[in-house]
Amino acid sequence: MRASYSGVNSRLMIKRISKLFSDRKYWVRLIAIAGLSGGVAWFLGDLLIQDGGVVAAIVSTLSIRISLHKSLREGFGQIVGTAIGAGIALLTVSLFSFGFLAIATTIILCAVVARALHLGEVASVNVPVTALIVIGPGISQNTAVHRLGSTLIGAAVAIFFSYFSVSNTPIDRARMQIRSVSEKAAALLAQMSEGVAAGYSQKDAGKWLAQARLLVEEVPAIRAQSVEARSHARWFPTAEKDVAEEMYIEGIATEHTLVQVRTIARTLFDSSVEGGIADSAKKQIAVALSAASYAISAHVDLPDDINDFSSSPTDDAREAGSALAETLIEDGKDVDQDQIVRGLSIVANIGIIADSLDQNSPALKDVITPDEPAKSKVLEVSPLEQTATLWNRIVKSIRKYF
Repeated sequence: MRASYSGVNSRLMIKRISKLFSDRKYWVRLIAIAGLSGGVAWFLGDLLIQDGGVVAAIVSTLSIRISLHKSLREGFGQIVGTAIGAGIALLTVSLFSFGFLAIATTIILCAVVARALHLGEVASVNVPVTALIVIGPGISQNTAVHRLGSTLIGAAVAIFFSYFSVSNTPIDRARMQIRSVSEKAAALLAQMSEGVAAGYSQKDAGKWLAQARLLVEEVPAIRAQSVEARSHARWFPTAEKDVAEEMYIEGIATEHTLVQVRTIARTLFDSSVEGGIADSAKKQIAVALSAASYAISAHVDLPDDINDFSSSPTDDAREAGSALAETLIEDGKDVDQDQIVRGLSIVANIGIIADSLDQNSPALKDVITPDEPAKSKVLEVSPLEQTATLWNRIVKSIRKYF
């Protein structure tokens, strides 16, 4: 009896452990490929360069990312950092010999050079780290060359294996992120609609506002992924540039939608603090929120030719918003003005959501959105721009004296 009981427990334990990994297939794939990449980099590093395996494995681990495009960028940053760090290490050790002063001077000079070249966060960290790695075994010109060669091997291996790290393209990953967050936004609007119809409390409104804030926190990830999709399409001939550009605009539209959802949640919370929504407007607000929720869901689930029908979900949302506005205006004499203003604010928010889903608002395409945060780039300022700026300074200095 004990033996059978022990066998059941063992099977349950194995099943639980297996489930831990099966539920995290994406993560398991990433770490397995990262480990394989590091091992191959170590093997090739030791095979091609004397004692180059460790550095190659380190660089491979630091460079490999979830996409080929990102790994190319990280690998380039590692190579730039290694070249600069090795050069500075050679200079400081030749001037001060190995010791306290050489180490301190190396770190300071690396930080100054990285800042002057606008290398960004990734490469700026790699520069002093690489310099210290080079100094470690005893600096020499051969050592610096070996370290640079090992870095090239590690970066190349990481770039190669990053192609297999995920099965989805940057466009597919952006589409999955947008779909996931849109479904959450639609579900939240549905909750708010039901809550308004039933008579919500301040506690309910607080929960909605907290969920809306969490949704908005996903905006940077969506923006980064849509930017990557567009950038990837520029560099790789097999990528579909038109689809990537559409996905980029879709990411901006999703950002606008999420902001409006959060604003609606804040408006409902403020209304609960000030005494709640007028009974005459509850039904219309609930209907309008429900229509907005369905519009977002339909945008994700229904085919692209949905707008060919006589009335689309976004049109229904606009009509529900117009009906709410008429109700608020008709009850203007009997309802507090602050409540009317908050109700009209919801109408405007729903209209912006509908325009964002239809992508017919000039705010989406006519306003230039920053391509990518400077801190996310390997070079925050392009070499051409830096050279042009330096040349202009030199010309101005010459004109002062001649």
